[in-house]
Amino acid sequence: MSAETPAATGQFTVRRQQFRAWRGERPFWAGLFVLLSGLPIAYFPYANLQIGHLTLAMATTAGAGSLIIGVLLVVLGVSLWFQKHVRVFAGVAAILLALVSLPVSNLGGFLIGFLLALVGGAMAVAWAPGARPAGQPAAMASTGTGGTPEATDHETTVLKPVAGVDEPNDLSGTNPANGANGRHSAG
Repeated sequence: MSAETPAATGQFTVRRQQFRAWRGERPFWAGLFVLLSGLPIAYFPYANLQIGHLTLAMATTAGAGSLIIGVLLVVLGVSLWFQKHVRVFAGVAAILLALVSLPVSNLGGFLIGFLLALVGGAMAVAWAPGARPAGQPAAMASTGTGGTPEATDHETTVLKPVAGVDEPNDLSGTNPANGANGRHSAG
């Protein structure tokens, strides 16, 4: 296939473009880094290294803590993919879990998981949704046809004064005009 030949629009090309569009709408790389950071943090405290007939166990006293940190990082990575609105929370939580993993889990999975979680958490906090192109409408925008009806009064957020109301609006009970004369009727 030469450079001048247009690519065939097959099933693979369509799926790849759909995945690319899905990936562009969320902090994909941040979620991938956070997800991958949980694997060495959870694995290394339970790993056994075989050197000939010698078995080197890396078990620590905080094995359960390492497993919990690793699982939480994997869950945060997946949540960054599918719940993009929790990106700041998930990013800060990933950074905090990475810092906690240093003393708990063999220097954060021998610094591999620690560094992946720090970079992924920072990327999640820094990610912001991009603006849509001018010619492309938002997927959730309602045009009034086939979806929810379009609003009829676009100035509902502006508070307008009510005409003809000259009464005082003091409901504290201290104004004699409202009949309370300073007494509160609490019971």
